[in-house]
Amino acid sequence: MFLQNYKTSKEKEANILFFLITFSILIRIPIILLFGDRSLENEWSLMVNNLITHGTLALLDFDGFLVPNLWMPPLYAYYLYLLSFFNLDNQNYILLILSTQILLSSISVCIFYKINKNFFSEKLSLYSSLFFSLFPLYLYASSQISSASLTIFLMVFFYYFFLKITKKNNFLYILLFSIFAGLLILTRREFIAIIILTSIYFFLFFKKPVKDILLILLISTLTISPYLIRNYIAFDKITIHSGFGYNLWKGNNPSSGVEGFAQSHADTLSPAAFKNIDEFNNMKLKLENIPKDKFYRINQDKIYINEATKNIKGDPAKYLISYLKKIFSYIFINLDSTQPNYYNPFHYLPILLIAITSSVGIFLSNKKSHHLNYLILIYAFYITVIPIFAVLPRYKLYIILLQIIFSFIFINFIKEKYFSKK
Repeated sequence: MFLQNYKTSKEKEANILFFLITFSILIRIPIILLFGDRSLENEWSLMVNNLITHGTLALLDFDGFLVPNLWMPPLYAYYLYLLSFFNLDNQNYILLILSTQILLSSISVCIFYKINKNFFSEKLSLYSSLFFSLFPLYLYASSQISSASLTIFLMVFFYYFFLKITKKNNFLYILLFSIFAGLLILTRREFIAIIILTSIYFFLFFKKPVKDILLILLISTLTISPYLIRNYIAFDKITIHSGFGYNLWKGNNPSSGVEGFAQSHADTLSPAAFKNIDEFNNMKLKLENIPKDKFYRINQDKIYINEATKNIKGDPAKYLISYLKKIFSYIFINLDSTQPNYYNPFHYLPILLIAITSSVGIFLSNKKSHHLNYLILIYAFYITVIPIFAVLPRYKLYIILLQIIFSFIFINFIKEKYFSKK
């Protein structure tokens, strides 16, 4: 009887997962046909073309000298480069990229369902996953040449194997969790800190042996080791990312709003980002005097971090208010967005809905379980760390996973309190 029930349960879950992946794929096909990107642009175009032509991951070209990239997290560029091996013409190459992103997004929905099963009934988990699949910002992300779909794909597996490790001390789970953790470091800079936080959480709340935690850190490091070795050869030191200083300055200068100062770029300044023309000229001169060598981005970033620090120290009250405004905008919506179509109801209403309901859900989740408290910790990390810099609309995707879970905790609370049979 037990085996029969087990088999029936597994078959039922397989049917649900098949439905979710099929539904998610079908709903995304018209999205990419209507809204999908038509070509590689900006930094992705430069990096992929340099990989194809020169075999080097680079953004800057100084008269034929390619500066090794540290600016952009590298994994998505390598993802695009790998797909270029099919030697398709431009239109079909873009279609291949978007098609694989549809597949990644649809698989992510299935894994999200399995995560939800740790907290909800089968039915509620299905509703939560469908809501995630249909979330307008996530639908749109599949149609864009952006690392968002790949990042979400890696994140859901990261959370999934986190839950697996806490329930069963299995080497395979540790191995897969650590590999996904390493890949996320190559996709999002903040995951260096998240992996450290997670390791501490494993030790304090799940009493994981130190050897398991060290194994996680070792495998994660081995996963990123090819890129670390590449950077050591290029820069004579162990480093992963650059750009911290520029991103800090972008979100903390006299003209920066929630989304930073969009008219500025690391290599093209605008006087509007400075208090006066003298400060602009001084900054411009510093940047122009940076030696055009392999350390260009590293030295450029040092200048930006000094400028950002000077701004914050010069008017701490202004930047504290700005920081709090960015936190509000990240959790809820940006009331002063400059992004096209930001105030389309199909975009901001779902965001506002889950922001409100998830805030209640977090309150209901507190101290309920170590698993939910971990998700609260990661959520708190995102809403306090990302606003130190700038908050772009696509960054919302990295907390939507968590907000949907907390929203459905609130829904489940309402269901059990008012609609369950006494």
